[in-house]
Amino acid sequence: MGFQCRSTLTRLGAVLLAALLAGCGSIPWFGKDKDPTPPTKLSSVVQEVAVNVLWSARPTRGSDGRRLYLVPALAASHLYVADARGRVVSIAAETGRILWERETGLTFSGGPDVEGDRLALGTSQGELLVLSTQDGREQWRALLGSEVLSVPRFTGDGKLVVHTLDDTLYGLDAATGKELWRIAYPAPVLTLRGSSTPTMTPSGIVVGLSGGKLIKLDPQDGTPLWEVIVSRPSGRSELARIADIDADPILIGNTLYVGSYNGDLAAVDATTGEVLWRRELSAHAGLAAEGTGLFVTDSQDRIWAADLDSGAGRWKQENLLYRQLTAPALVGNLLAVGDLEGYLHLLNQSDGRLVGRTRISKKGGITARPLVSGGRLYVYAKDGTLAALTVGASSVSKGRDKGADATQTAVPVDKPVASSDEAP
Repeated sequence: MGFQCRSTLTRLGAVLLAALLAGCGSIPWFGKDKDPTPPTKLSSVVQEVAVNVLWSARPTRGSDGRRLYLVPALAASHLYVADARGRVVSIAAETGRILWERETGLTFSGGPDVEGDRLALGTSQGELLVLSTQDGREQWRALLGSEVLSVPRFTGDGKLVVHTLDDTLYGLDAATGKELWRIAYPAPVLTLRGSSTPTMTPSGIVVGLSGGKLIKLDPQDGTPLWEVIVSRPSGRSELARIADIDADPILIGNTLYVGSYNGDLAAVDATTGEVLWRRELSAHAGLAAEGTGLFVTDSQDRIWAADLDSGAGRWKQENLLYRQLTAPALVGNLLAVGDLEGYLHLLNQSDGRLVGRTRISKKGGITARPLVSGGRLYVYAKDGTLAALTVGASSVSKGRDKGADATQTAVPVDKPVASSDEAP
């Protein structure tokens, strides 16, 4: 994860001090300096589940080695992906066959999202582009004020909402691109290079901001409905005070779950903005949640399971430390996470043990959360590889295979991750 710096001095400071941030894997190590947090080496794992690759292709050139928010989108049995050099591709989800492709010449950095005949993407130059899902034909484009490092979101009522890197929120007419409203929030001096994607709720749009603030807006005019500080920046240095919410908020019922960097994991009432509980846990890759629990990739690449109602920890998986894991994806009773070397890891939801692994790409890591639909996993790697997989019962013996490491189990946690009792 890189940094967005607002002066020459802080930009230099971010490069020099980035090594102090655990889990920060995109900063190169210079000379003979040794990385103090090297990725954990992988040990053999018992393949308790079979991973079946249905198809694998490389329809795009990926992210050009940069950490962008380019993710696969699925609609009407069609997958859509874009790359950092401006290529957009539509693919048959069943077979992997390319249906159409278009070269735009733009530097895509966030998206796409799909609604009806519209496909929305953002660029590093602050452009918002909407294409036709039928053939990739451009419908309109708009110039925003900053880079787009989140997914532009259709609201379902004729609008498109975008969160740009400078913490400005835009509401646009989805059919024409006309700006309907915008609201700008001041960002701290030093922030993580990323933005949370807007989350749609029945009563408004929820977005996480730099500095640890969560907001809810009226989609009609952008009026703030409530604002709450999930994590207050603290520490003596600007690096220590980073408390950004880059992980996308997750809505389950009427409760929002959100995590911040150098800060807290929290549950927030979606109607009132009241913080229901708060636990000390640094997270930026993302969260997943369903009726059985909350699952989090933290900033050191531990994977945690916690109780939805209280945040009490259930288990933590520590055998993938510093491997730059994606946010977890839920597939059946499993969790799926990608890593910096192109591996996809599968964990049992109930106890966190590693139960399977496969490599999607040998040339590019995985930064996009795996997409799950109809029991299938769609995984998009940084080199442009796109693969469709299913998981099921393993055909091999459940006994430990030769060379498998007994340490692939998770650590049980029978108490809260860590409590933060100070009021917001």
